[in-house]
Amino acid sequence: MGMDVKREGVTRRKRIKLAIWLVLGIAAAGSVSWYLSKLKPAAPSVERGTIWPGTVKRGPIVLDVHGTGTLVPEEILWIPAASEGQVTKVSAMSGQEVRTDTVLVVLTNPDMELASNDLDWQVKQAEATYTETRVTLQSQKLNQQSVVAGVASDLKTAQLTKDRDQQLLKLKLKSEMDVNLSVAKWEELTQKYDIEKQRLEIQKESENAQLDSLKVQIEKLQAQLKLSRQKLSDLTIKAGTVGVLQELTLQVGQRVHPGDVLAKVAQQNRLKAELKIAETQAKDIQLGLKAQIDTRNGIIPGHVIRIDPNVVNGTRTVDCKLDGPLPAGAVPDLSVDGTVEIARLPDVIYVDRPVYGQPNSTVSLFKIDEDGKGASRVTVKFGRSSVTNIEVLEGLKVGDQVILSDMSEKDQASRIRFN
Repeated sequence: MGMDVKREGVTRRKRIKLAIWLVLGIAAAGSVSWYLSKLKPAAPSVERGTIWPGTVKRGPIVLDVHGTGTLVPEEILWIPAASEGQVTKVSAMSGQEVRTDTVLVVLTNPDMELASNDLDWQVKQAEATYTETRVTLQSQKLNQQSVVAGVASDLKTAQLTKDRDQQLLKLKLKSEMDVNLSVAKWEELTQKYDIEKQRLEIQKESENAQLDSLKVQIEKLQAQLKLSRQKLSDLTIKAGTVGVLQELTLQVGQRVHPGDVLAKVAQQNRLKAELKIAETQAKDIQLGLKAQIDTRNGIIPGHVIRIDPNVVNGTRTVDCKLDGPLPAGAVPDLSVDGTVEIARLPDVIYVDRPVYGQPNSTVSLFKIDEDGKGASRVTVKFGRSSVTNIEVLEGLKVGDQVILSDMSEKDQASRIRFN
């Protein structure tokens, strides 16, 4: 009996002790959890060799914009068809170098050939008519001149007779009636002579008028014939300039109509750069601004000569005239990179342009600690920018180092550490 009481007491004490330990364990576990909850999460690690660091500097920067594009001819000679015709021969191919007199295409037009031959005969007929009329008029003029000469001779005789009879009248060897008859004859021939001379003058004027009219008709027909022959000549299509044949797709037998473009010739030694620049950047570009065109075989200086007001797929076209010699291999349609200088800032705080750095924006970057073991996120306000640099307005000072590469994977971290 005494033995059972003793065992029962021992068991009870063990249970109480176990309960106490359980309570203490639970309390300790709660304390640890509370403590851990108060700790900040560990900063994620980044391989130092994978980041792109940049140092904040102060000094001059050039504001510029960048675009890609191609070299295109300053002028393209479009060769249209002047008349309707059928292709009988194609003498050149696209991409071929041509000269002014290089024959590209030969056309034929039987109707134009027939019309030209008809005009040729009309000219010959008009010339023959002119010659015949001139001979006839000259003959008529000679006849009239003969009449005038005959009347002049008769008038001279009549005057002599009149003078003689008047002298004989004074000597009373002639009657007054005879003298009056001599005077009347002289007066009649004088009037006739004046009339015949006037007829001769009118005949000369008429001859000149008729011949001039025939000359005008001949010249008109000759001009039509010349134009017709020129049109026939134009059926042989030539390049008309020195350059490269850019487009020629005609086939033998094909019919063309007036105004159809038969070929395009580009002057290979006169090229310009046609750049596509983002609309947001192109707004600051003005005519005359300096540019640098990279052909990947040399950089050519240039300047802006045209800004297309239209926006296509978020870009505007900017044409730049090339101010330097073309490097080897510079041909139409060659891909190029272009940079247009907007302005020069003499003294600003700037940094290399980060991946997501847009002008006049506020972004967060990782600023590298002074010991170089990690980096903390800071807010930075940017100003104007170029292709490679961007102005720092707030958030950084000269000498600070920041991470410029893409850190979007660490958007939730305020700090990082380097391995």
